Formats: sequence, structure tokens, C-alpha cells
Amino acid sequence: MPYRRLPKTDAARLKALEALTDNNDVYTVAGRFIDRNSLAKAQKLYALLSDACGQHATSMRTQVRYSKRMANLQHNAMTYISHFIQVLFLAVERGEVPEDCLKEYGIKPDEKLVPYLKTAEAIMQWGTRVIQAERKRVKEGGKPILSPSIGAVATHFDVFKEKYNAQRQYKNKTAGALADIDTLRPQVDEVILDLWNQIEKHFENEPPEKKYQLCKKYGVVYYYRRHEKHLEE
Repeated sequence: MPYRRLPKTDAARLKALEALTDNNDVYTVAGRFIDRNSLAKAQKLYALLSDACGQHATSMRTQVRYSKRMANLQHNAMTYISHFIQVLFLAVERGEVPEDCLKEYGIKPDEKLVPYLKTAEAIMQWGTRVIQAERKRVKEGGKPILSPSIGAVATHFDVFKEKYNAQRQYKNKTAGALADIDTLRPQVDEVILDLWNQIEKHFENEPPEKKYQLCKKYGVVYYYRRHEKHLEE
């Protein structure tokens, strides 16, 4: 005997709701056995879930596109920041830049290590810190680092920063759409269960196979056990 199971995916949830909300027989069937309020709630939830899923898919696609573009920009920014810090260390060794100045860049004078720059967040942190420190030092009369110059570093950093901030906005949109979906799921499952109960109640006196086919027409999903044949679509 087949058993009923609520949808496990959002696409399946939408399909179950659509089977009801887009089924003309729902509105013309004798006696209108499906409660009007339940049907209205199903229509509303279908629109909300469909919109949230669409927003999530769109934001995710855009986020993926930005991620691909970000790879080169992130590499360029990382390379310029790393090279600048290495040249800064050489300038300190030559006595062109006082060792104590390294503290302004967030670097410990006794370590002189290039920081970890493999993540976007690290680039944002160190790029901002290095650019501000170098500009401050030069403004106070210090000899500027020229290869690469802080201007070149800032150019690549600013391009990366712009895309990084844009990507964060898309990540927030994606997360917001997913949060909306998470909120809707329990409500959708509740209304689907309510409607399926009403449908099965209406056809409870029909022969089993006929009952399953009639209920299936209104979106109820049945499965057979492993040793049984799956109900045909």
C-alpha cells in the first residue's frame, strides 16, 4: 500500500501547491470540498515561496559571476600588497625607513613577516592598513616606496574593494532570500498537509487505487515501499 509523504524540496513544495492553485476542478468540483480559506492561504504561500526562490536563484547566479571576476582582482591586490611590504622591509634594512615605523603598518619590527593574504578579508584588512600607514609616513616627510608605489597598490586595492563590497551585498541578498524561504517552509508544509487531509477525506470511500489516482490529481504525492512499484506519475 502506498504511503503519503510531504515534499522534501522547495521545488516539490511549489509543485504540490501549484497542483491545487492551478487546478480548475478545485473551483468547479461539486460541493467544493476544499476549504476556501485553506485554498486562499495556499495561493498566497505559493506566490511568496515562488518569489523567494526566484530571488535566491537570481542572487546566487550573480554572486557566482562576481566570484569568478573577483579571483583575478583579488590576486592582483594580494600581489601588490605583498610586494609593497617586502620592499618596505628592504627599505628598513637599508635605513631608508625607520624600523619603528613598521608598527604603523601593523607589522612587528622584530618579526618582519609578510602577513597571510590568501583571503579577501585579509586583503581588505591589510590593504587598508598599509595604504593609510604609507600615506601618513610620506605626508610627514618620509621617503616614499616607489616599486611598487603606494599609488599603484591603492589602484589595485580600490578596484578589488569595489567588487568585494558589491559581492557582499549580493551575499546579503542571497542570505536574506534563503532566510525568507526558511521562514515559509513550515507554513507551506502545514497548509499542504491540511489540504491533503481534506482531499483524502473527500475520496475516502472510493476504492484504494481510484482514491490514489483522484487524490494524486490534486497534488497528493504517494510512494510505494521498496518492495512495491512506485506509483506512476
